Amino acid sequence: MKIKAMMPRKYMLVKLILGFVYTNVILDSGESSYPGVDSGYHDQMRRMALVKTTHIVHNSVSQPQSYSSIPLVLSKSRVIHVTDYGADPTGRLDSTEALQQAISDAFGSPVDTHLMEGVADLGGTEVHLDGGTYKISRPLRLPDTSGGNFMIHGGSLRASDDFPTDRHLIELWPSTASLLYEDVTLKDLMINSNFRGGGISIINSLRTTIDNCYVSHFTTNGILIKEGHETYVRNCFIGQHINVGGDSREKNFSGIGINIMGNDNAVTDVVIFSASIGIMVSGQANVLTGIHCYNKATRWGGSGIYIKAPGLTQTRIVNSYFDFTGVVAEDPVQLQITGSFFLGNAFVLMKSLAGVVCGVNIADNMFSGDYTGVEIVQLDQSNGPFTNIDQVIVDRNNVRGMIMKSTVARGTVWSNKTTWTVDFSKVLLFPNLIRNVHYTLHAGATFPKHILRNVSGNRVTVEADMAVSATLHVSVDQSMVGYI
Repeated sequence: MKIKAMMPRKYMLVKLILGFVYTNVILDSGESSYPGVDSGYHDQMRRMALVKTTHIVHNSVSQPQSYSSIPLVLSKSRVIHVTDYGADPTGRLDSTEALQQAISDAFGSPVDTHLMEGVADLGGTEVHLDGGTYKISRPLRLPDTSGGNFMIHGGSLRASDDFPTDRHLIELWPSTASLLYEDVTLKDLMINSNFRGGGISIINSLRTTIDNCYVSHFTTNGILIKEGHETYVRNCFIGQHINVGGDSREKNFSGIGINIMGNDNAVTDVVIFSASIGIMVSGQANVLTGIHCYNKATRWGGSGIYIKAPGLTQTRIVNSYFDFTGVVAEDPVQLQITGSFFLGNAFVLMKSLAGVVCGVNIADNMFSGDYTGVEIVQLDQSNGPFTNIDQVIVDRNNVRGMIMKSTVARGTVWSNKTTWTVDFSKVLLFPNLIRNVHYTLHAGATFPKHILRNVSGNRVTVEADMAVSATLHVSVDQSMVGYI
């Protein structure tokens, strides 16, 4: 009895655990002996219990004093809840100070690594809005200290009645020209600008993501992207007035849904349902995919996408939907519009400033109108004609209820005389411009001499040395792409 009393407590614990496992093994064996019960499950549970117990016994015996010397390590979560800072999730009280302090604290504990040189890694820190609606009276700005690998998400922001009308609710706006922010994500947010300024401003930032955001009630820009590099906007809904089309206020829509004033950005699967201009692009090498624009209609002076980068456009518009509002491009150079649907007489307009249009592909699109004579591609030459035209291809578009325009055309005409003329003036895009002609004169048993006589006015005339019954087949091209 004296020896048993001196037994350390940890050995008593081990014996108790072994006894518990032994008892369970016996009970489990008894249960598995009943017909229809799978014994494999109990075998696995017994093996797991024995392994766990062996591990406990090994640690207790081989390191008899270590259990009392292991320090308890506590790590602070990198998820910052704004309600812990006193932010009001009901939206009744002003939460600007609380939200700004939460953002500042997120930048106050970087890990010991960097992203771009000089940009601190915040280790995936999140500012969580806890599903609340927060009223703010001034922009939420990221600190001037650098930071990346950071997220704000999960709630709604609403501008107060005295919010500045020339600012945005969230601003990535460094006070210097340096790149301070990288890999910042704004996700799952409802942004209500309360008709006082804009929604989100991304200035001089690198690799920013705006995902699943709903931006409304802006008067300037729903989203502004300026300078910087590689901002990705995806799965977002943007509208000045919340509607589903047919809004009686449509002619008074103002503002720009997304204003891209930088290079190498992407907008994917985004709906702009009310604004004067859906997307304004004044930077280069941007790609717009899966865009649905039914903002202010063209007849009211609106544009779905307005490309204001004359001379070096470098914009790709792919698989998009233009609903009564189309595309405008100033002096486009390297512009691609493919796989898109233009509804309600929506069209592509190329606007001449310096008379340059080069490297433009408008192909494989669908156009649908109301049979009122609207051309699918149009030229605005009010500032002067296009004189520098090179590698422009408008082809393979299908049209219903609108007038086809193309840079490639084919025609056939029969006559019994010495000249044959095919008129392409109604289909060719550029007036009085044919750069390539391929023709065949099918004259049956007669072999006249013939020559291409004229291509002026987008009309092709072939002349023979004798009158003959013949059919002229002609293919023409307005681009510089020749036939080999």
